[in-house]
Amino acid sequence: MIKDKHIALYVTGGIAAYKSLNVVRELIKKDAQVQVIMTKAAQEFVTPLTFATLSQRPVITDNFTPQTSPNDFIPHIKLALWTDLAVVIPATANIIGKIANGLADDIVSTSILATKAKKLVFPAMNTDMYNNFAVKNNLDILKKMNIQVIQPATGFLAEGMTGKGRLPELPEIVTAIENNFIDKKLTGKKVIVTAGGTKENIDPVRYIGNRSSGKMGLAMAEVARDLGADITLITTVETDLTDIEIIKVQTAAEMMKKLQDRFDTIDVLVMAAAVADFKPINVADQKIKKNDNEDIFTIKLTKNPDILKTVASTKTHQFVVGFAAETQNLLANAEKKLASKNADVILANNVSENGAGFNVDTNKITLLQKDHEPDSWPLMSKVDVAKKFWGFYINL
Repeated sequence: MIKDKHIALYVTGGIAAYKSLNVVRELIKKDAQVQVIMTKAAQEFVTPLTFATLSQRPVITDNFTPQTSPNDFIPHIKLALWTDLAVVIPATANIIGKIANGLADDIVSTSILATKAKKLVFPAMNTDMYNNFAVKNNLDILKKMNIQVIQPATGFLAEGMTGKGRLPELPEIVTAIENNFIDKKLTGKKVIVTAGGTKENIDPVRYIGNRSSGKMGLAMAEVARDLGADITLITTVETDLTDIEIIKVQTAAEMMKKLQDRFDTIDVLVMAAAVADFKPINVADQKIKKNDNEDIFTIKLTKNPDILKTVASTKTHQFVVGFAAETQNLLANAEKKLASKNADVILANNVSENGAGFNVDTNKITLLQKDHEPDSWPLMSKVDVAKKFWGFYINL
């Protein structure tokens, strides 16, 4: 995927600079061509020789000293023209501010300013610095410049604090880089994905819900985004996904309203949310107190709207995907759902089966489509399920 691609890796002066060594190593293992460029501060953490050894290229550290030949006096322009993807890792508050404001006072900032290729930035810093208004404002500017900003992770930081600002783990970094070289086969497609389990209030502190984590829906949205789709995610769960319109809801009624407002404008609906089938008829204004004289408390329920069936009944050109989370009679129940919901595809899984239920990172799917034999997929990660599904859709 990234074989022979020209990746300019900009290393700036944060403690996470040492982690960039493993990034270089992984990219080289995948046969990418990697040119490392370092700020003066970055060289205080890791020597250029170490990066040169791993990348098999001299590291560029100066805008005025020839790098490869006596006539190479404008390395920032030469580098900018060479680059297929510019990656800043770690991205300190300083370099983020420079990029956002068009400043160019060293080899890193001048090269980035001159580069027309895609840019990918990995902020890594102390939590308080990351949350500073100026840094947040500069990151917003980068996004408006169509520069990809990867959210930092939350965890143990160098100074002993725990918080947001940690560089993501290596596999996530490499995946984010590779995604820039994926053929954007969903470009121009507008997609809505629903994710998470809906919650129906009983009183201000209690609700009826289910065990859905939303991981399958989030994976569907993330992979479609990476393939170039314009994504709206209607979700009940929190997410750090970027470059996606995120609409938070709680109840089935809220989810259906948000979906109906946008359904006419989209190409694909992926209904991955686990919608509660029932809701209380009456919702108490105050917390319901336990009565010591009553051992049984009764809640009367009424059916929630069938979101998939209601919305799919109005489709004109939309491709509609439903999910069937079952605990028994998987194919029979999924076939019934396919016939009754007016969906184009049902993705069925047995949530009582190990590795295929709620709150896990894997799934085992059977794809059902009208006038086709069921297509059973092996157990795989939910991200791989999403990749396989979108591959199926693209090849229809």
